[in-house]
Amino acid sequence: MDISTPVTRTPVTRPPDLYGRPRSDSFMQKLTAFSDKAVTGLARRSTPPRRPPATEMPLIRELVVATKRQEAEDVVSLQLAAPDGGVLPPWQPGAHIELHLPSGRKRQYSLCGDPTDRYRYRIAVRRIADGGGGSAEVHDALGEGMRVAITGRPRNAFPFAAEASILLIAGGIGITPILPMAREAARRGLDWRLVHTGRSRGSMPFAAELAELAGAAPGRVSIRPDDESGVPEAADLLSLSPAAGAVYCCGPAPMIDGVRRAFGGSRASALHFERFAPAPITDGRPFELQLGDTGQVLPVPYDRSALDVLHEALPDLPFSCRQGFCGTCRVRVAHGRVDHRDRRLTATERAAGAMLPCVSRAPEGERLVLEV
Repeated sequence: MDISTPVTRTPVTRPPDLYGRPRSDSFMQKLTAFSDKAVTGLARRSTPPRRPPATEMPLIRELVVATKRQEAEDVVSLQLAAPDGGVLPPWQPGAHIELHLPSGRKRQYSLCGDPTDRYRYRIAVRRIADGGGGSAEVHDALGEGMRVAITGRPRNAFPFAAEASILLIAGGIGITPILPMAREAARRGLDWRLVHTGRSRGSMPFAAELAELAGAAPGRVSIRPDDESGVPEAADLLSLSPAAGAVYCCGPAPMIDGVRRAFGGSRASALHFERFAPAPITDGRPFELQLGDTGQVLPVPYDRSALDVLHEALPDLPFSCRQGFCGTCRVRVAHGRVDHRDRRLTATERAAGAMLPCVSRAPEGERLVLEV
């Protein structure tokens, strides 16, 4: 899932933080910082210095597959619950979880259920025949009653700011983060529209829920299967936006790229988008990877990622988002200059040799020596 910085023309309501929590008032933030500093200063006078605490490992939360349901062609949904039936951490529309599969694979999926249901998380997964195996494992290996795990609590890098006027655009499985946004917009009485595109009606998940939403809000939901009305033009989709409305878009890369190009000619005021596949490499240069002291050298062409090449040589190399923000595919570079393009590593981690090969590269013609 690729979460990109919103393109805005006018200020919008501040979204919740990464975990969906409301942001604090700026005055209270300053007051809290001042009081914390004062208390810390007093404490230093009466207590000896202490060693900094060790970095906490992320919490791994065990869940059980409560239900599994076929939602469309090659799409299943899972409802995940605590084994003891307990309350789960809260989330906001746009949030996702990192799922740990029995094989050890980690994959990130948007939550598409009801945020007010504190006992179930719902995700939906489309089978990708030529993917990394995660979707096939969900479809073929996971069943009701099986145990899985997630990392920590839901995180939100595609937050819903609930602007007064909104257009929601979903392509195929991209409906997963969009559906909770539509329900929230309806609940708040906002001026909203939703358009869902896909290859065919049979391939588009949550048809019954969208029909129910459309019945409760006539004229606000549009379903556009390609085999019935043709592949829509991005400008046509954006024409549905209310004047000065914000656009939330999630789906295949070509659709998102088209919406981004057409956005400047629309009457919308802001664009937020999330994609489920890596963005195409448009400015890549060829370089090489060397696998430690083995001497094995792997050429990385201009149009492929270092992760793709590494995964062919090291099939067990873990990965998840493939877009530079989860950190699962981290490797260490012993020698060579890295062109860092991730949104996860700190300056200290980069200086220590960390690299996320899903997005980061090297200057043209150079070689990175990896510790493997």
